[in-house]
Formats: sequence, C-alpha cells, structure tokens
Amino acid sequence: MAASTERDFSQILKHLRDTRQPFPAAELYHFSDLNKKDSAALEAAWPDVPVERRRGLVQDLGEISEANFEVTFEAVFRLGLEDEDGEVRATSIRSLWEVEEPDLIAPLIDFLQHDPDTHVRAAAASALGRFVYLGELEEIPPAQTHRVEDELLASIRGPDDLEVRRRALEAIGFSSRPEVAGLIREAYNSSEPKLRISSVFAMGRSADIQWASQVCAELEDGTPEMRFEAARAAGELELAQAVPGLEQLIEDGDPQVREAAIWSLGQVGGDRARQVLTDLLEQADEDEQDFIQEALDNLAFNDDLHSFSILAFDEDDDLDDGEIYLN
Repeated sequence: MAASTERDFSQILKHLRDTRQPFPAAELYHFSDLNKKDSAALEAAWPDVPVERRRGLVQDLGEISEANFEVTFEAVFRLGLEDEDGEVRATSIRSLWEVEEPDLIAPLIDFLQHDPDTHVRAAAASALGRFVYLGELEEIPPAQTHRVEDELLASIRGPDDLEVRRRALEAIGFSSRPEVAGLIREAYNSSEPKLRISSVFAMGRSADIQWASQVCAELEDGTPEMRFEAARAAGELELAQAVPGLEQLIEDGDPQVREAAIWSLGQVGGDRARQVLTDLLEQADEDEQDFIQEALDNLAFNDDLHSFSILAFDEDDDLDDGEIYLN
C-alpha cells in the first residue's frame, strides 16, 4: 500500500500518540512503504509516542509483514533499532528478517557485542545468520562474511547468556567453516537441553548429512521442542531415512510438531512421502487442507528438480556447439 498523504499521516501520528483510544488497526497499513516526508514525520513524533504504543506498533507491523508480502515496514523497524526500549529494539531486529542489505551488519554486530538487553543481543545473533547464508551463496563480499562469522564464533565461545550463545550457534549453522561442525557436536553432547535443541537446528542449516543419525534419533525425543527442530532439520537435509519418523510425527499431539513433519515430508520427497501426504489430504479437515496441499506441491517441485539433475549432461561429452543431448 502506498504511503498516505501528508495530512492523513499527521492524523495517523496523532492517533498513535493518543493512548486514550486503541490505535485503529486499519491505519497500520499506512506505515508501509513510507516516503521521505512521512518517515521524517514519524521520526520526529517517535519520542512522544508512549513506550507501550511503540511496542504494540512494531509487534503488530511485524505480524502483518509475516503474513503479507506486499507490505514493507522497513522504515519503522529501522527507526525501532534506535529505540531506548529493549523490547522495541528486539522486535524491530526480528522484523527486519527480509532485509538483506549489508549495511545492517555493523549495527547488528554492535547490538550483539554491547546491548545491555539479553533479548536484543539474542535477536541480533539470530539476524546475523542470514548474512552467513548470503556469504555461503557468495552474495556478499568474503570480508563481510568472515567478520560476521568471527563475531558469532566469539559469542558462542564467550561468557554471554545461554540464550545469546545458542542463537549464535543457530546462526552460524549455515557456515562451511571447519570449526563449526565441532561446535555443533559439542552443543549436541551438552547436558543443557536448550543448547542441544539449538544444535539440531544448526544441523538442519548445515546441509551436511553427517548429522543424519542424530536428527533421526531426535524425532523420538520426549520434548516437543526437540521433535519440532528434528522434524525441520530432517526436511532441510532431505533425509529419506527420516520418512518413517516423520510419518509418526503427523500424529503428534503438538500441532507445531505435526506441521513441521508434514512440511518436511514435502521437502524430503519420494514415493512414500507422497503417499503419506496424499492420504493425509483426503482425511484432513478444511482448515488443514491448504497447508498439506502446499507440502505436496513443494514435494512435486523438488522431485522435478531432482529428476532434471539426473538428466543433466556431462560437460565433457563430445557435443557440437549449441547442442544439448539428454540421455
């Protein structure tokens, strides 16, 4: 949605400051894609907005942006990074999950190193993970990637709160640096349950099937948090041997575990996973049918990709220029 007119936006800011009345939900969309004038007006008004209203605004906008990809509240969230309230800063960091501009790296590292609020440091650690991923794809310069990785490694090995260290471990799971596997293994062997859960999260991000046995074993864990992360990791690693375990989890009493298992079956693919999802679709109620169908569509797409890769020709084949032979 385009930004509002200057007069309309000044009225919206008036409503934002007035805590005697609930903020109109329909006006939240006017914070999308702000122009320079409206961004400046919001920045000028921000100190006069009560903290509870600022917290509510970034929380509501974050939820909308997750559900609606046609809106962008980046200007609000970047303003929230400078807020004096830790909850606003943490929510703003998490809500910038789509933003891949490297100019975010420096402030996120600063938050990780120096912010007094544990939740902000943890959110910053998590957010740095996407820049590790972009580095693996060679979409940002190696120097920036290495800086992010070095800071995450320092955080993992440092004395910070457990929540920060585990989020840093999850973030660096994308990295192909040789020391990362050892850190994941060390965390998995830890007696700290939350650190073990984060290690399985990192296994899924690693694209390394050396973790297959650990991930499959944790599908039967007694805690829903671990079963959830193991199910997700099985899908990300496309572990065919995990299909029986995932099939069991579609009957799990925890709805989040159940959804993770369904989606991961679509990622793993293959005949058995397709049959399980097809049978499930026939039995599902209306509320769940769309999600299962999306998993089936994803399965079909992934299976097509794998079939195409099998047909890929060898570059060393003796072919005439411009000719492609599919055997």
